Amino acid sequence: MDMQTERTEVVLPGVVEPEGLFLRTSPLPEPGTGQVVVRMEATGVSFAEQQMRRGRYYDQPPFPFVPGYDLVGVVQSAGADTAPGLPGQRVAALTKVGGWASHVIVDADDLVPVPAGLDAAEAETVVVNGITAWQMLHRRARVRSGQTILVHGANGGVGSTLVQLARLAGIRVIGTASPRHHDRLRDLGAIPIDYHTDVSAAARAIAPGGVDAVFDHLGARSVRNSWRLLAPGGTLVAYGSAATRDDTGSKQRPVLEILARVWAWNALPNGRHAYFYNVWSGRALARQRFRVRLRHDLTQVLQAVAEGQITAQVAARFPLARAADALRLAESRTVIGKVVLTP
Repeated sequence: MDMQTERTEVVLPGVVEPEGLFLRTSPLPEPGTGQVVVRMEATGVSFAEQQMRRGRYYDQPPFPFVPGYDLVGVVQSAGADTAPGLPGQRVAALTKVGGWASHVIVDADDLVPVPAGLDAAEAETVVVNGITAWQMLHRRARVRSGQTILVHGANGGVGSTLVQLARLAGIRVIGTASPRHHDRLRDLGAIPIDYHTDVSAAARAIAPGGVDAVFDHLGARSVRNSWRLLAPGGTLVAYGSAATRDDTGSKQRPVLEILARVWAWNALPNGRHAYFYNVWSGRALARQRFRVRLRHDLTQVLQAVAEGQITAQVAARFPLARAADALRLAESRTVIGKVVLTP
């Protein structure tokens, strides 16, 4: 068992370049009632952290803070009122912030067991990405076998997971990406489209009657075109505003613009549907119901990876001390999958 007395964490002090991140150490925390200390084995660099670095994530905490949306690790110690036998278990958890640390305090009820034999970094790639992809596909769009979907950014962490989950369900996938990623998308079972070209025309050439669902992380301008690509009865799921990552001004405005369009489209009597998805929107449910749903959905994804039904897309691995390099690579948009941090 890890006998360390200190933890190391990566601090985001403000709106800085990646090199502005810094490491600090602090005493190893003691878990409170209902909590555990997880010794981190892998944590991810997602789009959320890229926005947070710019002060652009719509509900990020005040600076300074420790980023890190999710993690996989081993329970090191457990507080009162937790299930027996937790220490020593490998688990996954959503944290939203705080994951970029050697040891992290997590509510025990938020832990999801990781199947035995699954590599920690591989499991990490499908925590927030897997939850997002699974719930958008099966809980929001509810796409069925034989239908056709369009995935924007199909080479990304969420996109590459979504492609594989859809193909596993018998769904035809059209995916946008830079041409350098097209061979890999074909390997995953998607029909690639160059996102630099007229995506709408290319998608119509493949699916003349429209697609049954579009998954769009780009923002308000893109979702307008995505809405027009829907077949009768189709569903648009927007889940980000990547195209506004480097904008200035209100960080809430890009999300509010999407929400306004979603509301307006759903008011139309045309049989199509639109949603804005965020994994934390499930907290509108009763807290326990949110946890049960999250645990079920993430378990499905982790099991699919463990059984080889989908392949974890680890773009690169960096130690915490090289968090700046990891963030730089993730922001370059040159990789398929997810950049992972290790202790």
